[in-house]
Amino acid sequence: MDHFNYKNNLLHCENTPVEKIAQEFGTPTYLYSAQTFRDHFNRLQQAFAPANPLICYAMKSCSNIAILKLLTLLGAGMDVVSGGELHRARIAQVPGSKIVFAGVGKTDREIREAMLYQSSPTQKKGIRLFNIESEAEFENIANIARALGKPCAATLRINPDVDPHTHKYTTTGTKETKFGVDLTRARQFFTKYGNNDNCKLNALHLHIGSPVYSTKPYIEALSRALQLVDNLKHDGFIINTINLGGGFAADYESKQSPPAKDYAKALLPLIQDRINRGELNIILEPGRTIAANAGILLTRVQYVKHSGCKRFIIVDAGMHTLIRPALYGSFHFIWPTSVAPHHIPNERKERMTMNGLDQVDIVGPICESGDFLAQDRKIPPLARGDLIAVFSAGAYGSVMASRYNSSPLPAEVLVDDNQIKLIRKRETYQDLIQHEQTCK
Repeated sequence: MDHFNYKNNLLHCENTPVEKIAQEFGTPTYLYSAQTFRDHFNRLQQAFAPANPLICYAMKSCSNIAILKLLTLLGAGMDVVSGGELHRARIAQVPGSKIVFAGVGKTDREIREAMLYQSSPTQKKGIRLFNIESEAEFENIANIARALGKPCAATLRINPDVDPHTHKYTTTGTKETKFGVDLTRARQFFTKYGNNDNCKLNALHLHIGSPVYSTKPYIEALSRALQLVDNLKHDGFIINTINLGGGFAADYESKQSPPAKDYAKALLPLIQDRINRGELNIILEPGRTIAANAGILLTRVQYVKHSGCKRFIIVDAGMHTLIRPALYGSFHFIWPTSVAPHHIPNERKERMTMNGLDQVDIVGPICESGDFLAQDRKIPPLARGDLIAVFSAGAYGSVMASRYNSSPLPAEVLVDDNQIKLIRKRETYQDLIQHEQTCK
């Protein structure tokens, strides 16, 4: 369970009892382990070391500036998908040479900001690459570059038409998606735009979806991309960079996802010769595989309710705090932070015994029937005031939180060894209305 472990029957984040965090900062609160972020990033870097990749962290998974600074110090670049994320990258002082800009709907303003991006006065202006999603987008970016007198570089996002066998909402590499262009159109794309002077097109990007629990779809996708590289070379276009995207899985239930070294072992043989010859550079865009198990959500039981044959545990977090269960039907391991010895889960997030467990729905306070964190879940008996932890909440947790039902956004706390840092204050009621104008 990385750096979230039970010691003396109490859940700790690194060396800190999580109950101490809840008492000091309240609930619901997102709690992150700095060392887990470091470990996950370093494992990826070490696994793919023979390719010397640029690892651009997918900021959309967890974008708190303190987290971005932590990863930047490790040498990470950033995968951004909006002007707001680009602004966060600037505050975190991420060099433009380590930023790739993805997303299907980049506005003119966002494109200009990316072309003029500068993290410090000593850094060169502009980002490394735009990920191009369509012909219309390429034309617009090239026109803006010409108007600014700022030639830029781009990578064409391709759809290798590979099924990653994940949720339909997070499948992005099949032919009929809003992302990228299919392989047939890709060659035509280069024929039309490959020699543009304002936007240099010499790279390919593929992101097939997330989370992907098998290496097989990556092998298939990369093989098709490399065949395209060879076809484009025959057409007179040299591809010097492949962005392999992200989507590597994280353990939500148990040790079910391949470790970083398995992804590397599957992919490196396909590209190592080209890398060794100096023909190819590699970019990775991991998000959840770094962030998911680096964070938990702390929430307190408000009420225990019986209705018919159902038992409900009503907590102060809900779909407004963590929407993944309601949106994707996703599983998050949930467990009390204080347990009897025989109920301490092991590193596989499995219970040592199932004796004495209740079957419950864990639900939030939002006025929606879809407001739940878990359904028909086995868990030790809970009472009002008990603190529970929602595990694997570091990715797509706080970043997707909302103010629905006029609920203030939760706090975020980072633990680094013995240091406890509040990295986002809990919102107040005044924060909720600060941008609204009162009619007189």
